[in-house]
Amino acid sequence: MRLTSSAFTDGGEIPRKYTCDGANVSPPLAWDGVPPEAKALMLVVSDPDAGGFVHWVAFDIVAAPNGQLVEGASTTDTSLRQGTNSFGKQGYGGPCPPSGTHHYPFRLLAIREPLGLSGAPKATEVLAAAESRIVAETTLTGLYHR
Repeated sequence: MRLTSSAFTDGGEIPRKYTCDGANVSPPLAWDGVPPEAKALMLVVSDPDAGGFVHWVAFDIVAAPNGQLVEGASTTDTSLRQGTNSFGKQGYGGPCPPSGTHHYPFRLLAIREPLGLSGAPKATEVLAAAESRIVAETTLTGLYHR
C-alpha cells in the first residue's frame, strides 16, 4: 500500500497553504495497493516532535484499491467521517510548530471493517478501535519549518 500527495513528497516540505500560516486546508492525498481484505481506511496525522499532537483523524473511508482525498476534503467532503484533533476541533488543523522543523507523518491504515464509531472520537479512541482490525499500513511524512 502506498500514500502520496501531489503537494509534497515523502520527506519533503509541506507547502505553506496546508499549514496554519496559509489557508490551513487539508492537502490532496492519493493511495493505491489497498489489500482486498480491507473494507475501510483511516488516516491519522500527528506531530511526534510535539509529543504526538494530532492534526487530523479521519476514519471509515471507503477502501477502494486506488483512492484519494482531494485538497480541502476535510471541509468539503460531507461523507468524510472525522474525529477531534488536538486543537479540540473536528477535522484538519494544519502544521503550526512554535519553532524549528517538525515532522508530520500522514499514517494511512487499511482495516478489515468500518469502525462504526459515533460522534467525533479522538485519535486514541479510533486507533484503539482499529488495533485488531489493521491489515496494512503506510506513511507519508511531510516537514514544516517556522
